[in-house]
Amino acid sequence: MSDKVQHLNSSNFDSAISADKPVLVDFWAPWCGPCKMLGPTIDLLAEEVGDWASICKLNVDESPDIAQRFSVNAIPTIIFFRKGQRVGVSGMATKDALKAKLEQLK
Repeated sequence: MSDKVQHLNSSNFDSAISADKPVLVDFWAPWCGPCKMLGPTIDLLAEEVGDWASICKLNVDESPDIAQRFSVNAIPTIIFFRKGQRVGVSGMATKDALKAKLEQLK
Protein backbone atom coordinates (compact mmCIF):
# COMPACT_ATOMS: atom_id res chain seq x y z
CA MET A 1 0.00 0.00 0.00
CA SER A 2 1.32 3.40 -0.96
CA ASP A 3 2.34 5.74 1.83
CA LYS A 4 0.81 8.54 -0.26
CA VAL A 5 -2.72 7.19 0.36
CA GLN A 6 -4.30 8.87 3.37
CA HIS A 7 -6.47 6.64 5.56
CA LEU A 8 -9.57 8.42 6.76
CA ASN A 9 -11.95 7.77 9.63
CA SER A 10 -14.75 9.60 11.39
CA SER A 11 -12.37 11.94 13.20
CA ASN A 12 -10.24 13.14 10.26
CA PHE A 13 -12.68 12.87 7.32
CA ASP A 14 -14.11 16.40 7.29
CA SER A 15 -10.74 18.11 7.52
CA ALA A 16 -9.31 15.89 4.74
CA ILE A 17 -12.09 16.61 2.24
CA SER A 18 -11.98 20.36 2.94
CA ALA A 19 -8.63 20.76 1.20
CA ASP A 20 -8.19 23.33 -1.56
CA LYS A 21 -7.01 20.59 -3.89
CA PRO A 22 -9.11 17.78 -5.40
CA VAL A 23 -9.75 14.84 -3.07
CA LEU A 24 -10.62 11.28 -4.08
CA VAL A 25 -12.05 9.02 -1.37
CA ASP A 26 -12.24 5.28 -1.99
CA PHE A 27 -14.97 3.78 0.22
CA TRP A 28 -13.94 0.15 0.71
CA ALA A 29 -13.86 -2.83 3.08
CA PRO A 30 -11.21 -5.54 3.55
CA TRP A 31 -13.66 -8.36 2.73
CA CYS A 32 -14.73 -6.81 -0.60
CA GLY A 33 -13.23 -8.59 -3.62
CA PRO A 34 -13.67 -5.71 -6.10
CA CYS A 35 -12.20 -3.35 -3.50
CA LYS A 36 -9.09 -5.52 -3.33
CA MET A 37 -8.86 -5.40 -7.12
CA LEU A 38 -9.12 -1.59 -7.09
CA GLY A 39 -6.53 -1.17 -4.32
CA PRO A 40 -3.40 -1.28 -6.54
CA THR A 41 -5.01 1.21 -8.93
CA ILE A 42 -5.58 3.63 -6.04
CA ASP A 43 -1.96 3.18 -4.92
CA LEU A 44 -0.59 3.87 -8.41
CA LEU A 45 -2.83 6.91 -8.75
CA ALA A 46 -1.56 8.29 -5.45
CA GLU A 47 2.02 7.96 -6.66
CA GLU A 48 1.20 9.68 -9.97
CA VAL A 49 -0.74 12.68 -8.68
CA GLY A 50 1.79 13.58 -6.01
CA ASP A 51 0.77 16.65 -4.03
CA TRP A 52 -1.72 18.30 -6.40
CA ALA A 53 -4.53 15.98 -5.23
CA SER A 54 -5.30 13.89 -2.15
CA ILE A 55 -5.97 10.18 -2.56
CA CYS A 56 -7.76 8.70 0.43
CA LYS A 57 -9.38 5.48 1.57
CA LEU A 58 -12.17 5.04 4.10
CA ASN A 59 -12.99 1.61 5.53
CA VAL A 60 -16.81 1.52 5.68
CA ASP A 61 -16.74 -1.11 8.43
CA GLU A 62 -14.70 1.19 10.68
CA SER A 63 -16.59 4.40 9.82
CA PRO A 64 -20.15 3.43 8.90
CA ASP A 65 -21.39 6.89 9.89
CA ILE A 66 -19.44 8.50 7.04
CA ALA A 67 -20.58 5.89 4.53
CA GLN A 68 -24.17 6.44 5.62
CA ARG A 69 -23.79 10.22 5.45
CA PHE A 70 -22.84 9.97 1.77
CA SER A 71 -25.37 7.19 0.97
CA VAL A 72 -22.68 4.66 0.09
CA ASN A 73 -24.75 1.53 -0.44
CA ALA A 74 -22.28 -0.48 -2.51
CA ILE A 75 -18.50 -0.73 -2.50
CA PRO A 76 -16.18 0.17 -3.95
CA THR A 77 -17.55 3.67 -4.29
CA ILE A 78 -15.28 6.56 -5.14
CA ILE A 79 -16.40 10.08 -4.27
CA PHE A 80 -14.58 13.19 -5.46
CA PHE A 81 -14.53 16.31 -3.28
CA ARG A 82 -13.45 19.89 -3.81
CA LYS A 83 -13.32 22.26 -0.83
CA GLY A 84 -15.58 19.98 1.19
CA GLN A 85 -18.24 19.59 -1.50
CA ARG A 86 -19.03 16.32 -3.23
CA VAL A 87 -18.44 16.92 -6.94
CA GLY A 88 -18.52 13.44 -8.44
CA VAL A 89 -19.06 9.73 -7.85
CA SER A 90 -17.64 6.63 -9.50
CA GLY A 91 -17.52 2.90 -9.03
CA MET A 92 -14.80 0.68 -10.48
CA ALA A 93 -12.72 2.71 -12.91
CA THR A 94 -9.31 2.75 -14.53
CA LYS A 95 -6.46 4.79 -13.13
CA ASP A 96 -6.55 7.04 -16.19
CA ALA A 97 -10.28 7.71 -15.81
CA LEU A 98 -9.87 8.58 -12.13
CA LYS A 99 -6.88 10.83 -12.88
CA ALA A 100 -8.81 12.59 -15.64
CA LYS A 101 -11.64 13.38 -13.23
CA LEU A 102 -9.17 14.75 -10.68
CA GLU A 103 -7.54 16.91 -13.36
CA GLN A 104 -10.95 18.40 -14.18
CA LEU A 105 -11.21 19.49 -10.55
CA LYS A 106 -7.84 21.30 -10.36
